[in-house]
Amino acid sequence: MVEVTYYCPYCGALTSLERDAYMADKCVTREPLKGWSYESTTGEYEDADGVEFVCLGDADPEQDGCGRTFYLNFVKFADGEEVSHRMPDIDRPRFDFNV
Repeated sequence: MVEVTYYCPYCGALTSLERDAYMADKCVTREPLKGWSYESTTGEYEDADGVEFVCLGDADPEQDGCGRTFYLNFVKFADGEEVSHRMPDIDRPRFDFNV
């Protein structure tokens, strides 16, 4: 087991997680990804698609953390292909209101 740290995407405080040393991290997001299952840092996250954090700034006693929830997402496969966490181009929001 190793201690791995992640930055909170809201306030930048470090949060740590004790876990196996494997490289399955995909991204850290403010919102959960559609189709991903999450466990809290106290749960059995090895079988989940990601980990749900509450920012407490526990890696640095100088930082309080913001208390907001954020998500670590692991690489996920379906039918032997990596599942994309991005929205398809056809579903992208449009902001060209002047058209």
